[in-house]
Amino acid sequence: MLVHWHRSDLRAPDNEGLRRAAERADGVVPLFVFDEEVLSYGSPPRVAFMLDALRSLRSWYRERGGDLYLAAGDPSAVLPDLCERLGAEGVVWNRGYSGLARERDEAVRAALDDAGIDHRDHGDALHHEPGSITTNEGEHYSVFTYFWRKWRDREKADPHDPPPAGALEDAGPGEFDAVPDLAALGFDAPEATVEPGGREAGRERLESFCAGDIYDYEDRRDYPADGCTSRLSAHLKWGTVGVREVYAATEEAMAASDGDSDRESVEEFRSQLAWREFYAHVLRFNPEFVAENFDEYERPIEWREDDEELRAWKAGETGYPIVDAGMRQLRAEAYVHNRVRMIVASFLTKDLLLDWREGYAHFRRHLADHDAASDAGGWQWAASTGTDAQPYFRIFNPMRQGEEYDPEAAYIREHVPELAGVDPETIHSWHELDPAARTEAAPEYPAPIVDHGERRERALATFERARGEGEGASGDG
Repeated sequence: MLVHWHRSDLRAPDNEGLRRAAERADGVVPLFVFDEEVLSYGSPPRVAFMLDALRSLRSWYRERGGDLYLAAGDPSAVLPDLCERLGAEGVVWNRGYSGLARERDEAVRAALDDAGIDHRDHGDALHHEPGSITTNEGEHYSVFTYFWRKWRDREKADPHDPPPAGALEDAGPGEFDAVPDLAALGFDAPEATVEPGGREAGRERLESFCAGDIYDYEDRRDYPADGCTSRLSAHLKWGTVGVREVYAATEEAMAASDGDSDRESVEEFRSQLAWREFYAHVLRFNPEFVAENFDEYERPIEWREDDEELRAWKAGETGYPIVDAGMRQLRAEAYVHNRVRMIVASFLTKDLLLDWREGYAHFRRHLADHDAASDAGGWQWAASTGTDAQPYFRIFNPMRQGEEYDPEAAYIREHVPELAGVDPETIHSWHELDPAARTEAAPEYPAPIVDHGERRERALATFERARGEGEGASGDG
């Protein structure tokens, strides 16, 4: 008998570690541990999604005569004890790549070694493991374009079948008769309405997207009102769908495509899957990536501290409609459209000149799909401190971004009710209106808290000082 330790792989089909365990042993006990240290980094939206996924996973096992054993505590203590009580010969799990995951795994390995219990970990969350795509010098890539060329051309494994029902052991419910609720784990109810976290919901999203919107992805993915994105990020983060089955679905979409435009759109979606793996590789070899600038300047960046401006940004009360819509979507849905994530991040780090780590921490608390590698990568891109970073002199103009990517202001009006009855032209010219015009159009919506033009010049000067320069190049996105 072997124990399969579930972590961020909350599914049975297309699960590498579970498949390997079922091939090696006559029986497999699936286990999930409510890890006290990991939960200390949690947030209500993420934990709510995780608990929903666990309920779905447990139902899958029970329908096939098995069960998901639930325990709580430090895995380095729980796993040896459980193996001893069950008479299990070893533990199998799918590896993680963050510093926290690797430290936890090292502690578990040491405890199992001390107890004389076999252990094996497998790569499951990525198509290509960190260290497998490198420069000619054997280093990990810090420029996505070169990584993408190799990632795109590497063969991808097919999805794995789930273990047969006869391989699944029912070791009972463990410490919980049912998957606990948020309160039992010490969390308040989330402010947001969190999307369903089960495998069924993830598969439905994948199949629906690959049957339709994937063919418009390249042209429409940047328009938040269109809904032309997969919304698979939380499912990939928690592993309710596997990376191999996602890629297989894109192959089916490619085979059913009609012309070059469709195929290019499918390929564009695949490049986003590669971005996810690119940042995972970066984090694996740079665990400080979540807390320190990847690309250091000659001098420290003079980040400002302004509690009121930070509060307004978090609350979606900056007076810049597309920024406020994004921040309110975050609080309402525990999700933000990717283009809007870039806009709000640029506003925080360039218009407000507040440290990107403030934004990263806020998103970590409110996103259901928070992934340390991808989120740190995105925030550092916007802050011009990361890999493949946005050049410091390219600063998003929030009004122009809103006008270009939400021309009818449909997304803005959905998430900013004060502007629901205001025409798009007025919304997109909000920064130019005089106080009387603003009061007449939307009396409860604030005026811009900063002047973008002035703050842009201030940001340029700040980054030029950090670079040790005087006058520098400029431009405005």
